[in-house]
Amino acid sequence: MTAATYQYVDLPDASVVTTRALLTARENITDTVAARAMMCIHGGAGFGKTLAVNTCLRALEPGEDVRKITFRARPTARAVRYELFTALDLAGEPPRHPSEFDRLLKTALAERPRTFLVDEAQWLNGEAFEYFRYLWDEPSTQLAIIFVGGAGCHTVLRREPMLSSRVFIWQQFSRLTPDEVLEVIPLFHPVWADADPEAIAFADSHAAHGNFRAWAQLTAHTRTGLARTGRPRVDQELLRWAFSRLA
Repeated sequence: MTAATYQYVDLPDASVVTTRALLTARENITDTVAARAMMCIHGGAGFGKTLAVNTCLRALEPGEDVRKITFRARPTARAVRYELFTALDLAGEPPRHPSEFDRLLKTALAERPRTFLVDEAQWLNGEAFEYFRYLWDEPSTQLAIIFVGGAGCHTVLRREPMLSSRVFIWQQFSRLTPDEVLEVIPLFHPVWADADPEAIAFADSHAAHGNFRAWAQLTAHTRTGLARTGRPRVDQELLRWAFSRLA
């Protein structure tokens, strides 16, 4: 994997670990794509949603046309149209009139099956979600849509009964349990491979709290501390130094 996969931190030698949530996501995404349906993956920041989805989408059948769309602010339906125009690599200039724009998108989406990954979906409002439903409901389009976002994504979707009733699968990501931490963190990075389980539990209870993004940040600092001190293994003194950088 690349370091960028873990987001916000450069972490050489990190590995994707197969958590229960990732296994469930793989099954859910495969079923959603096969059914050309919609699903929603939601949960707190740093719980590994985007990493899991990207990993699972790469494992789909070769040739599956996956397009990723990410929103950083609350978009209007007009903004969603433009994002889709860009994601689909459509030629020419975007149409000026909504009805013409809609016809163009429907025609493009009817050409072959496609899967949309809509990341940061917590930024979508009812109008934006409704536009995705409008395209998905068109009989000629062959769309699978995977919404990935924070708790706000789930809340907004549930408030839109016409869309909510069409969501094929809901999956919530949560923190790693203490048992999962002891199981997967030694596989996550060599720093933890031979660490004492008590040290890993100490790190989780004081800093990472079952959050994969926090574990990535903590691992980066711990790796630096080991290199600077020449210590062969993680210990509580070194971990406290790493904690001080996260406060």
